[in-house]
Amino acid sequence: MQFDAPITIALSKGRIYKQALPLLAAAGIVPREDPETSRKLILDTTQPTVRLVVIRASDVPTYVQWGAADVGVAGKDVLMEHGGEGLYEPLDLEIGRCRMMVAGPRDAAVGERRPRVATKYVASTRRHFAAQGRQVDIIKLYGSMELAPLVGLADLIVDLVESGNTLKANGLVTLEHIADVSSRLVVNKASWKMKHGTVTALIETLRQAVAAARQGTE
Repeated sequence: MQFDAPITIALSKGRIYKQALPLLAAAGIVPREDPETSRKLILDTTQPTVRLVVIRASDVPTYVQWGAADVGVAGKDVLMEHGGEGLYEPLDLEIGRCRMMVAGPRDAAVGERRPRVATKYVASTRRHFAAQGRQVDIIKLYGSMELAPLVGLADLIVDLVESGNTLKANGLVTLEHIADVSSRLVVNKASWKMKHGTVTALIETLRQAVAAARQGTE
């Protein structure tokens, strides 16, 4: 397909990037360099009017919101933390699937005091417990969440769970489901209006690619 207007797509390195590549390829968008080996943060593609910016996953919604990128691929967990201001979320790409869960020891008990919850998803965790009328103390961590209950830093954790093997290996179990997570296509609201034909053509091509991938796994 041909893109009439120039567009910039924000992606993050890692699993989501690799799973998004076949979907983008269906639209004729293939990066000319590998971000894992290139030092460039802006990559040209086989489409002369399309470029990719490769950034931290948590920054993708911000780049799209403020127009530094027209569209982006972001996990639903990141969007829940961001809040979605200034964005449209027209398509579930059905990649990067996992679940946001509350987890902890099987016999987790905190008595009369407020439980301590370790997570990097502070906003999502606060909303989840507030909706239940439960007060918790939230401790922000950036990694190794499973360690927090083991050393007494926290009673519970909120984290993404795929297979659950890491939890099991550390004597933890899932306790509450917060959200199903997958990667979504997000669009800047101004780009949606100013580059509507190009953006909607991209969305429709990706929608067909997602459907084809889904049928291939059934």
